[in-house]
Amino acid sequence: MNSRRTDPLAQVSDFDLRLLRVFCRVAECGGFSAAESVLGIGRSAISQQMSDLEQRLGLRLCQRGRAGFALTDEGREVYRATQHLLAALEGFRSEVNGLHRQLRGELNIGLTDNLVTVPHMRITHALARLKERGPDVRINIRMVPPSEVEQGVLDGRLHIGVVPQAGALPGLDYQPLYGERSQLYCAVGHPLFDIDEAQLDDARLDSQDAIAPTFRLPPHAQAHYRALHCTASASDREGMAFLILTGHYIGYLPDHYAEPWVREGRLRALQPDARFYELSLASVTRKGRRAHLVLEEFLAALATAH
Repeated sequence: MNSRRTDPLAQVSDFDLRLLRVFCRVAECGGFSAAESVLGIGRSAISQQMSDLEQRLGLRLCQRGRAGFALTDEGREVYRATQHLLAALEGFRSEVNGLHRQLRGELNIGLTDNLVTVPHMRITHALARLKERGPDVRINIRMVPPSEVEQGVLDGRLHIGVVPQAGALPGLDYQPLYGERSQLYCAVGHPLFDIDEAQLDDARLDSQDAIAPTFRLPPHAQAHYRALHCTASASDREGMAFLILTGHYIGYLPDHYAEPWVREGRLRALQPDARFYELSLASVTRKGRRAHLVLEEFLAALATAH
Protein backbone atom coordinates (compact mmCIF):
# COMPACT_ATOMS: atom_id res chain seq x y z
CA MET A 1 0.00 0.00 0.00
CA ASN A 2 1.56 3.25 -1.15
CA SER A 3 -0.29 5.85 0.96
CA ARG A 4 -2.46 6.31 3.98
CA ARG A 5 -6.01 7.64 3.95
CA THR A 6 -6.24 11.42 4.17
CA ASP A 7 -9.95 11.38 5.04
CA PRO A 8 -11.35 9.87 8.27
CA LEU A 9 -13.23 6.57 8.30
CA ALA A 10 -16.85 7.72 7.92
CA GLN A 11 -18.59 4.70 9.46
CA VAL A 12 -18.10 1.05 10.38
CA SER A 13 -20.45 -1.11 8.34
CA ASP A 14 -21.46 -4.75 8.74
CA PHE A 15 -19.01 -5.52 5.95
CA ASP A 16 -16.23 -3.84 7.93
CA LEU A 17 -17.13 -5.88 11.03
CA ARG A 18 -16.89 -9.11 9.05
CA LEU A 19 -13.47 -8.08 7.75
CA LEU A 20 -12.31 -7.09 11.22
CA ARG A 21 -13.37 -10.48 12.63
CA VAL A 22 -11.36 -12.20 9.89
CA PHE A 23 -8.40 -9.99 10.73
CA CYS A 24 -8.62 -10.92 14.42
CA ARG A 25 -8.65 -14.63 13.62
CA VAL A 26 -5.63 -14.25 11.31
CA ALA A 27 -3.74 -12.27 13.98
CA GLU A 28 -4.56 -14.83 16.70
CA CYS A 29 -3.62 -17.79 14.47
CA GLY A 30 -0.39 -16.14 13.33
CA GLY A 31 -0.97 -16.24 9.59
CA PHE A 32 -3.29 -16.97 6.69
CA SER A 33 -2.61 -20.71 6.43
CA ALA A 34 -3.20 -21.38 10.13
CA ALA A 35 -6.46 -19.40 10.00
CA GLU A 36 -7.96 -21.42 7.14
CA SER A 37 -9.40 -24.20 9.29
CA VAL A 38 -10.63 -21.75 11.95
CA LEU A 39 -12.43 -19.51 9.45
CA GLY A 40 -13.55 -22.29 7.12
CA ILE A 41 -12.39 -20.44 3.99
CA GLY A 42 -9.37 -20.76 1.73
CA ARG A 43 -6.15 -18.80 1.91
CA SER A 44 -6.91 -16.82 -1.26
CA ALA A 45 -10.25 -15.68 0.17
CA ILE A 46 -8.57 -14.67 3.43
CA SER A 47 -5.92 -12.75 1.50
CA GLN A 48 -8.57 -10.92 -0.51
CA GLN A 49 -10.53 -9.96 2.61
CA MET A 50 -7.39 -8.74 4.33
CA SER A 51 -6.58 -6.62 1.27
CA ASP A 52 -10.13 -5.23 1.30
CA LEU A 53 -9.75 -4.28 4.98
CA GLU A 54 -6.38 -2.60 4.40
CA GLN A 55 -7.86 -0.66 1.49
CA ARG A 56 -10.86 0.30 3.61
CA LEU A 57 -8.71 1.52 6.51
CA GLY A 58 -5.88 2.92 4.42
CA LEU A 59 -3.35 1.08 6.58
CA ARG A 60 -0.91 -1.77 6.10
CA LEU A 61 -1.92 -4.28 8.80
CA CYS A 62 0.56 -7.10 8.29
CA GLN A 63 3.65 -8.26 6.48
CA ARG A 64 3.27 -11.51 4.57
CA GLY A 65 5.63 -13.28 2.27
CA ARG A 66 8.72 -15.47 2.34
CA ALA A 67 9.88 -13.89 5.60
CA GLY A 68 6.68 -15.04 7.29
CA PHE A 69 3.67 -13.32 8.81
CA ALA A 70 3.86 -10.42 11.25
CA LEU A 71 1.58 -7.58 12.28
CA THR A 72 2.77 -4.06 11.57
CA ASP A 73 2.71 -1.42 14.29
CA GLU A 74 -0.58 -0.16 12.83
CA GLY A 75 -1.86 -3.75 12.68
CA ARG A 76 -1.23 -4.25 16.39
CA GLU A 77 -3.10 -1.03 17.18
CA VAL A 78 -6.02 -2.00 14.93
CA TYR A 79 -6.12 -5.45 16.57
CA ARG A 80 -6.36 -3.91 20.05
CA ALA A 81 -9.04 -1.45 18.90
CA THR A 82 -10.99 -4.28 17.28
CA GLN A 83 -10.91 -6.32 20.49
CA HIS A 84 -12.47 -3.39 22.36
CA LEU A 85 -15.04 -2.88 19.59
CA LEU A 86 -16.13 -6.53 19.56
CA ALA A 87 -16.29 -6.60 23.37
CA ALA A 88 -18.55 -3.52 23.30
CA LEU A 89 -20.79 -5.11 20.67
CA GLU A 90 -21.06 -8.27 22.74
CA GLY A 91 -21.91 -6.18 25.79
CA PHE A 92 -24.70 -4.48 23.83
CA ARG A 93 -26.03 -7.81 22.57
CA SER A 94 -25.96 -9.29 26.06
CA GLU A 95 -27.89 -6.35 27.49
CA VAL A 96 -30.56 -6.53 24.78
CA ASN A 97 -30.86 -10.30 25.16
CA GLY A 98 -31.22 -9.80 28.89
CA LEU A 99 -34.38 -7.79 28.24
CA HIS A 100 -35.99 -11.00 27.01
CA ARG A 101 -34.77 -12.94 30.07
CA GLN A 102 -33.52 -15.64 27.76
CA LEU A 103 -30.02 -17.07 27.76
CA ARG A 104 -28.56 -15.97 24.45
CA GLY A 105 -25.22 -14.60 23.40
CA GLU A 106 -21.69 -15.63 24.32
CA LEU A 107 -19.69 -16.52 27.40
CA ASN A 108 -15.96 -15.89 27.01
CA ILE A 109 -13.95 -17.79 29.62
CA GLY A 110 -10.22 -17.67 30.28
CA LEU A 111 -8.69 -20.64 32.08
CA THR A 112 -5.21 -21.40 33.26
CA ASP A 113 -3.95 -24.81 32.11
CA ASN A 114 -4.63 -28.24 33.64
CA LEU A 115 -7.80 -27.41 35.55
CA VAL A 116 -9.69 -30.18 33.77
CA THR A 117 -7.98 -32.80 35.98
CA VAL A 118 -9.20 -31.20 39.24
CA PRO A 119 -11.42 -33.94 40.73
CA HIS A 120 -14.21 -31.58 41.85
CA MET A 121 -14.93 -30.50 38.23
CA ARG A 122 -17.02 -27.50 39.34
CA ILE A 123 -16.25 -25.67 36.09
CA THR A 124 -17.34 -28.65 33.99
CA HIS A 125 -20.59 -29.09 35.96
CA ALA A 126 -21.35 -25.36 35.74
CA LEU A 127 -20.79 -25.37 31.97
CA ALA A 128 -23.12 -28.36 31.66
CA ARG A 129 -25.83 -26.56 33.61
CA LEU A 130 -25.39 -23.42 31.51
CA LYS A 131 -25.77 -25.41 28.29
CA GLU A 132 -28.91 -27.09 29.61
CA ARG A 133 -30.37 -23.74 30.66
CA GLY A 134 -29.42 -21.96 27.44
CA PRO A 135 -28.91 -24.31 24.47
CA ASP A 136 -28.21 -21.35 22.17
CA VAL A 137 -25.44 -19.87 24.30
CA ARG A 138 -22.05 -19.89 22.57
CA ILE A 139 -19.22 -20.81 24.96
CA ASN A 140 -15.69 -19.72 24.06
CA ILE A 141 -12.80 -21.00 26.20
CA ARG A 142 -9.26 -19.61 25.99
CA MET A 143 -6.37 -21.38 27.69
CA VAL A 144 -3.88 -18.65 28.61
CA PRO A 145 -1.46 -17.81 31.46
CA PRO A 146 -3.06 -16.40 34.64
CA SER A 147 -1.83 -12.83 34.02
CA GLU A 148 -3.49 -12.83 30.58
CA VAL A 149 -6.70 -14.18 32.08
CA GLU A 150 -6.85 -11.30 34.56
CA GLN A 151 -5.98 -8.70 31.91
CA GLY A 152 -8.62 -10.14 29.56
CA VAL A 153 -11.29 -9.78 32.27
CA LEU A 154 -10.16 -6.23 33.04
CA ASP A 155 -10.36 -5.04 29.43
CA GLY A 156 -13.63 -6.85 28.66
CA ARG A 157 -12.37 -9.48 26.22
CA LEU A 158 -13.23 -12.16 28.79
CA HIS A 159 -16.36 -12.29 30.91
CA ILE A 160 -14.82 -14.54 33.56
CA GLY A 161 -11.59 -16.34 34.29
CA VAL A 162 -10.29 -19.00 36.65
CA VAL A 163 -6.77 -18.58 38.04
CA PRO A 164 -4.60 -19.58 41.00
CA GLN A 165 -5.11 -16.68 43.39
CA ALA A 166 -1.87 -14.86 44.08
CA GLY A 167 -3.26 -11.56 45.36
CA ALA A 168 -6.17 -9.43 44.20
CA LEU A 169 -5.69 -6.93 41.36
CA PRO A 170 -7.60 -3.63 41.54
CA GLY A 171 -10.84 -3.72 39.59
CA LEU A 172 -11.38 -7.49 39.89
CA ASP A 173 -13.54 -9.67 42.15
CA TYR A 174 -12.22 -13.09 43.20
CA GLN A 175 -14.39 -15.96 44.46
CA PRO A 176 -12.61 -19.13 45.71
CA LEU A 177 -13.61 -22.31 43.89
CA TYR A 178 -11.38 -25.00 45.37
CA GLY A 179 -7.93 -25.70 46.75
CA GLU A 180 -5.04 -27.36 44.98
CA ARG A 181 -1.86 -28.96 46.34
CA SER A 182 1.40 -28.92 44.38
CA GLN A 183 4.27 -31.29 45.19
CA LEU A 184 7.89 -31.50 44.12
CA TYR A 185 8.50 -34.17 41.44
CA CYS A 186 11.25 -35.80 39.42
CA ALA A 187 10.87 -38.25 36.52
CA VAL A 188 12.31 -41.58 35.44
CA GLY A 189 15.94 -41.07 34.46
CA HIS A 190 16.59 -38.37 37.02
CA PRO A 191 19.43 -39.15 39.49
CA LEU A 192 17.02 -38.84 42.44
CA PHE A 193 14.28 -41.08 41.06
CA ASP A 194 15.52 -44.34 42.59
CA ILE A 195 17.20 -42.94 45.71
CA ASP A 196 15.81 -44.02 49.07
CA GLU A 197 13.63 -41.37 50.73
CA ALA A 198 15.93 -41.27 53.77
CA GLN A 199 18.79 -40.05 51.55
CA LEU A 200 16.82 -37.14 50.08
CA ASP A 201 18.16 -34.40 52.34
CA ASP A 202 17.61 -30.70 51.69
CA ALA A 203 21.13 -30.06 50.45
CA ARG A 204 20.85 -32.73 47.77
CA LEU A 205 17.42 -31.56 46.62
CA ASP A 206 18.29 -27.88 46.56
CA SER A 207 21.34 -28.47 44.35
CA GLN A 208 19.35 -30.08 41.50
CA ASP A 209 18.41 -28.22 38.33
CA ALA A 210 14.85 -27.01 38.87
CA ILE A 211 12.12 -25.09 37.05
CA ALA A 212 10.74 -21.70 38.11
CA PRO A 213 7.30 -20.48 37.03
CA THR A 214 6.94 -17.09 35.35
CA PHE A 215 3.32 -16.68 36.50
CA ARG A 216 2.31 -14.97 39.75
CA LEU A 217 2.25 -17.01 42.95
CA PRO A 218 1.50 -16.05 46.56
CA PRO A 219 4.53 -15.49 48.84
CA HIS A 220 4.27 -18.86 50.62
CA ALA A 221 4.55 -20.66 47.25
CA GLN A 222 7.38 -18.43 46.02
CA ALA A 223 9.41 -19.43 49.08
CA HIS A 224 9.50 -23.04 47.85
CA TYR A 225 11.07 -21.98 44.55
CA ARG A 226 13.63 -19.70 46.20
CA ALA A 227 15.02 -22.76 47.99
CA LEU A 228 15.66 -24.54 44.67
CA HIS A 229 18.44 -24.16 42.11
CA CYS A 230 16.21 -22.90 39.27
CA THR A 231 17.96 -23.04 35.89
CA ALA A 232 14.85 -23.15 33.66
CA SER A 233 11.46 -21.45 33.59
CA ALA A 234 7.97 -22.08 32.22
CA SER A 235 4.90 -19.89 31.71
CA ASP A 236 2.45 -22.62 32.78
CA ARG A 237 2.21 -25.99 34.50
CA GLU A 238 2.21 -27.94 31.23
CA GLY A 239 5.55 -26.38 30.33
CA MET A 240 6.89 -27.42 33.72
CA ALA A 241 5.67 -30.98 33.15
CA PHE A 242 7.47 -31.13 29.80
CA LEU A 243 10.76 -30.23 31.47
CA ILE A 244 10.30 -32.52 34.48
CA LEU A 245 9.54 -35.48 32.20
CA THR A 246 12.91 -35.05 30.47
CA GLY A 247 14.48 -36.55 33.59
CA HIS A 248 16.83 -33.58 33.95
CA TYR A 249 14.82 -31.24 36.19
CA ILE A 250 12.80 -31.26 39.39
CA GLY A 251 9.75 -29.05 39.79
CA TYR A 252 6.35 -28.53 41.36
CA LEU A 253 3.13 -29.81 39.77
CA PRO A 254 -0.46 -30.02 41.05
CA ASP A 255 -0.96 -33.51 42.46
CA HIS A 256 -4.17 -34.07 40.45
CA TYR A 257 -2.28 -33.24 37.24
CA ALA A 258 0.76 -35.41 38.09
CA GLU A 259 -1.30 -38.39 39.34
CA PRO A 260 -1.54 -40.34 36.00
CA TRP A 261 2.26 -40.21 35.58
CA VAL A 262 2.77 -41.21 39.19
CA ARG A 263 0.42 -44.15 38.70
CA GLU A 264 2.38 -45.21 35.59
CA GLY A 265 5.65 -45.03 37.53
CA ARG A 266 7.01 -42.11 35.47
CA LEU A 267 6.95 -39.45 38.22
CA ARG A 268 7.91 -39.54 41.87
CA ALA A 269 7.09 -37.02 44.60
CA LEU A 270 10.17 -35.86 46.54
CA GLN A 271 9.84 -35.33 50.31
CA PRO A 272 6.02 -35.32 49.96
CA ASP A 273 5.48 -34.51 53.64
CA ALA A 274 7.53 -31.30 53.44
CA ARG A 275 7.88 -30.21 49.80
CA PHE A 276 4.37 -29.03 48.95
CA TYR A 277 2.24 -25.89 48.91
CA GLU A 278 -1.48 -25.16 48.70
CA LEU A 279 -3.14 -22.74 46.28
CA SER A 280 -6.67 -21.38 46.11
CA LEU A 281 -8.17 -21.46 42.62
CA ALA A 282 -10.63 -18.61 42.16
CA SER A 283 -13.06 -17.29 39.60
CA VAL A 284 -12.35 -13.70 38.59
CA THR A 285 -14.81 -11.12 37.24
CA ARG A 286 -14.65 -7.38 36.69
CA LYS A 287 -16.00 -5.06 39.36
CA GLY A 288 -18.83 -2.80 38.26
CA ARG A 289 -19.49 -4.93 35.18
CA ARG A 290 -22.65 -4.42 33.15
CA ALA A 291 -25.58 -6.79 33.52
CA HIS A 292 -24.87 -10.04 31.63
CA LEU A 293 -27.52 -12.71 32.01
CA VAL A 294 -25.35 -15.54 30.67
CA LEU A 295 -22.49 -14.69 33.04
CA GLU A 296 -24.81 -14.43 36.03
CA GLU A 297 -26.28 -17.84 35.23
CA PHE A 298 -22.81 -19.34 35.00
CA LEU A 299 -21.77 -17.76 38.30
CA ALA A 300 -24.88 -19.17 39.96
CA ALA A 301 -24.04 -22.60 38.53
CA LEU A 302 -20.47 -22.34 39.86
CA ALA A 303 -21.78 -21.46 43.31
CA THR A 304 -23.94 -24.60 43.49
CA ALA A 305 -21.77 -27.07 41.55
CA HIS A 306 -20.26 -29.98 43.49
